[in-house]
Amino acid sequence: MNGLFTFEAAARCGSFSRAADELNVTPAAVSRMISRLEDHLDTVLFVRQPGGVVPTETGQLLFDAIARGFAGIESALREIEDRRTGMETVTLSVSTGFTTHWMMPRMADFKRVFPTVDLRFQLVMGALSGPVNDVDLGMRFVDGADERHEAVFVMPEMLLPICSPDYRAGHGVHDGRIGEPDTKINLSDAQPDWSRLFAPADGGTSQNSMIFSDYAIVVQAALLGQGVALGWLNVVAYWLRTRALVPAREHLMVTGRRCHLVRLRDKPARPIVGKVRDWMIAELTADVEAVSALYPALEIASAAARSDKAARQA
Repeated sequence: MNGLFTFEAAARCGSFSRAADELNVTPAAVSRMISRLEDHLDTVLFVRQPGGVVPTETGQLLFDAIARGFAGIESALREIEDRRTGMETVTLSVSTGFTTHWMMPRMADFKRVFPTVDLRFQLVMGALSGPVNDVDLGMRFVDGADERHEAVFVMPEMLLPICSPDYRAGHGVHDGRIGEPDTKINLSDAQPDWSRLFAPADGGTSQNSMIFSDYAIVVQAALLGQGVALGWLNVVAYWLRTRALVPAREHLMVTGRRCHLVRLRDKPARPIVGKVRDWMIAELTADVEAVSALYPALEIASAAARSDKAARQA
């Protein structure tokens, strides 16, 4: 068992040194334990590289089996704790922006619907990616389900430039468009590139920029009237619905990526996880419908329908 615990840590960390730090032993001890396990199994489990280790095909097979076992043990421990306390725990892997600007304003509503559910968050600051091994649900932009993951579709990736109502009013509105903003609020390494959307007519670069690595701060700066930001509809729909934010221009971008709520197939399917997932999707759908009604020129419904049709044809 010590060998399996050590192997799991090394495979997950991709490094004997990082696994040693986690297990509070020396890298040499990790290396010896892995070598003994490899001798016992009479097979090589890792490809040793200067920057770390990568599981071989056999090693990946063993790692997947151990991960499934740990997930089952974790689920059993959680159920024991839930029965003791009368609470059920659901863990979400979502962005800091989604948590701050979509989930937090709804927590009172969530508690009314799920009074015995304890939400826990694994927060993603940058691009919404990464494994969902240690959580019940992860919000990810993926094509759909695969052999390891279930995926329930939420909405297409739709973006629009956003700002506060006061900022929009202060920059002259003509035909639903504000004039050139003096400040753009950017997410570092943001995709897609929207820099040309407000390009000056003379081709210059007169705008100031505020650049943050955390999208939650980008949206907060827009709410405070600091400039124009790019708004992911699945994050900012609540503020658009309540008119705390408004479209800086009625210009909707649909990227072709699709937002899903994803879970590992190997994790035991708890009914409460499905109920929380369905509640989130219903709330997001209601938000999008409300924003679509407030700003019909965005043509959100037709854009979503075109995205769905393209996805089915692909």
